[in-house]
Amino acid sequence: MLPSLHLNSTLNCTTLNYSSTLLPLRGSRRRTRRDVANESLVPAAHPARRYPSLSASLAPAREEEERKEGALLPPPLRPETLPRHVAVIMDGNSRWAKARGLPSSAGHEAGYRTLKKMVELSCQWGIRALTVFAFSSENWTRPKMEVEFLMTLFENVLKERLGEFLREGIRVCIIGDSSELSQSLQKLAKEVVDKTKNNTQIDLIVAISYSGRKEITQACQNIARKVKDGLLEPEDITESHIEEELETNCIPEFPNPDLLIRTSGELRLSNFLLWQSAYTELFFTNTYWPDFGEADCFYLLWRYLCVLHKSVIKFASGSPFFLNNSGPFHLNGHERYVPQIIFLLQMRVDASQDLMDHRFM
Repeated sequence: MLPSLHLNSTLNCTTLNYSSTLLPLRGSRRRTRRDVANESLVPAAHPARRYPSLSASLAPAREEEERKEGALLPPPLRPETLPRHVAVIMDGNSRWAKARGLPSSAGHEAGYRTLKKMVELSCQWGIRALTVFAFSSENWTRPKMEVEFLMTLFENVLKERLGEFLREGIRVCIIGDSSELSQSLQKLAKEVVDKTKNNTQIDLIVAISYSGRKEITQACQNIARKVKDGLLEPEDITESHIEEELETNCIPEFPNPDLLIRTSGELRLSNFLLWQSAYTELFFTNTYWPDFGEADCFYLLWRYLCVLHKSVIKFASGSPFFLNNSGPFHLNGHERYVPQIIFLLQMRVDASQDLMDHRFM
């Protein structure tokens, strides 16, 4: 039985009471973009986001897509409250496999399936850029068999998904030290980047053999060459000059992530997007990457919304919770998220009483 929803006008917030077991619902198929078009849904009355850097000719198409995305978003998420750029440190594949008595390769394959779901959700919900940390420069020290498996996996994924990238409008960017990759992988990566460069639905930035420190070092070296060649005076160097030399400049509309997620419980950036994350909201979860699902993604986006609007999450005796945002929200067909969110919140309450009446600032 689903939780019952009651509107409390005195508190001007939503109260969720539940009596059923706190387990995620299963068996509900997500509605796709094609479903929305076929059903001719009425667009949600949300103000569309603006992308000043995009050409005016693309603006009407983008606004139409946003109206469709607004219909797919589970409340209280709205297109204008979503992060435009999300970065993910996909951590915990090997530990996930080890906990199940499986080889690390099984964990990486499961992690790839999670990535596919994350890209799908990002497209459906209107996130404009997704950057994923697939392989760090330090990962070359891992066992040879594991590294060879990962390189083969990268190559197979790029081959198999190219057609889908083109159909779904996904623009792919590969960042990192490509000289460390095999010639065949370098050639394939360049082909995928070239063929998808005109896509506009979402930017997928894949960091392979990437180091944030090395990226900043190379940016400084490039600027130093310009100074040496007389193209730039030292006193004229600004942050913008450095940003122009960073690899994430492949998406100049929004190169810096609004939200960075790291799975597996580690509380560090691990040399990932060091410059770009200066003002990024950081969220860490104990969930291993292969287990990171739709409910986890929704929960963290909801947390991000709370941060933006200085909302308060309150718990009353571990039961009902209230979301004090811009006002009450309605489920509108997304009831399946309610037990998932209550379940995730209850886990955090049980783990730390500090979350009681905690204000996310």
